[in-house]
Amino acid sequence: MSFTVAIVGRPNVGKSTLFNRLVGKKLALVDDTPGVTRDRRPGDARLMGLTFTIIDTAGLEEADAESLQGRMRAQTEAAIDEADLSLFVVDAKSGLTPVDTDLAEMLRRRGKPVVLVANKSEARGSDSGFYDAYTLGLGEPTPISAEHGQGMLDLRDAIVAAIGEDRAYPEKEDVAVTDVDIPQSSDEGDEDEEPTYDDTKPLRVAIVGRPNAGKSTLINRFLGEDRLLTGPEAGITRDSISVEWDWRGRTIKMFDTAGMRRKARVIEKLEKLSVADALRAIRFAETVVIVFDATIPFEKQDLQIVDLVLREGRAAVLAFNKWDMIEDRQAVLADLREKTDRLLPQARGIRAVPISGQTGWGLDKLMQSIIDTDKVWNKRISTARLNRWLETQQVQHPPPAVSGRRIKLKYMTQVKARPPAFMISCTRSDALPESYTRYLINGLRADFDMPSVPIRIHFRSSDNPFEGKKRRT
Repeated sequence: MSFTVAIVGRPNVGKSTLFNRLVGKKLALVDDTPGVTRDRRPGDARLMGLTFTIIDTAGLEEADAESLQGRMRAQTEAAIDEADLSLFVVDAKSGLTPVDTDLAEMLRRRGKPVVLVANKSEARGSDSGFYDAYTLGLGEPTPISAEHGQGMLDLRDAIVAAIGEDRAYPEKEDVAVTDVDIPQSSDEGDEDEEPTYDDTKPLRVAIVGRPNAGKSTLINRFLGEDRLLTGPEAGITRDSISVEWDWRGRTIKMFDTAGMRRKARVIEKLEKLSVADALRAIRFAETVVIVFDATIPFEKQDLQIVDLVLREGRAAVLAFNKWDMIEDRQAVLADLREKTDRLLPQARGIRAVPISGQTGWGLDKLMQSIIDTDKVWNKRISTARLNRWLETQQVQHPPPAVSGRRIKLKYMTQVKARPPAFMISCTRSDALPESYTRYLINGLRADFDMPSVPIRIHFRSSDNPFEGKKRRT
């Protein structure tokens, strides 16, 4: 991207709506309630041939620095300092307020380019608010409607004029173009050869858990800066915010999510939107870290979150946070291990790491567990090894006979990874009991070193060519 733009303004002027319009997706939560956005959210914007990085920010308000609103203001000011240009959004429908005047003065003191945007200009009676915007001393306001997409061409021209054409449209290197299909070199050999794990590709990790478990604090400790809004209040995070950083040369993209309470307690529309956003982050991620509060672990909601992650087919790692508050650590650790095995039988062997997001203790071990779990999640086993294993399993524990007829498992292959899924061709697949499927899954975990990740086994009956045909006499 050529430059960075921050969207700023007081609460409820339509900043997140404009952000979603520019990135072309509904990434930011939008609601009529003022102050929905709290963290700063980056995105890749495209505006009529113009490409840049856009940052959605919280509404700026006058507040004490220690309060939640004060910490939100600090996050927004950090975004302004980071950006090359600010889009100062005012509400043309409701008109200017003293807060708008204070914000205009703050932006002038920063000395960076500012584009004044008069949003909601399509509304009846918005003309007076539009002309009042001239009094802010930031030049001619650009009338737009973020909700309906009106005025986007004028907004593009205003951004180009403010940032300069050289930065708005940097020269691109000439790239040779051909319509000849040149095949890529391939090192593929025997189809039974098991592929090696690619430890250079970026890894997507979602951080989930109950409210106030310390998810945002954990990510800030990884980054080494106060990138995400934190505090003693429960439920601060609303949007699922993504941040990137490097760990031992590998790009890690982490998603901070809103705390997930029991469904019966989620009443407000805004919290429902936040939880839905967290669920999307889980589906988009490869590995999911479920953060437990080590002082009150294994509440019912914790177990339901783990079960949800596994049903989605994601690789899961448990992080017992706030370990710095535990006194008798050896006894508590032994108790947590016993409860993990007993309460989470569907995730046998799941990696559980005690950490402290506040002090940074145990974070390297947590990251290593994430990488190791991702390796298992991506694992592929050759068909030859699987069929030798299947034959051994049947000898040790044959499938049961149903109605006097024994079930025969003929052939096994892995159909996909992420998570590992297998297909077994057999006779009378509908009669195979669930207990035998669990026996095979447990065997795969033990014999192929596949702990903690979901394993799927699908059975397929062989077609009988004589089925449905009458016997000739």
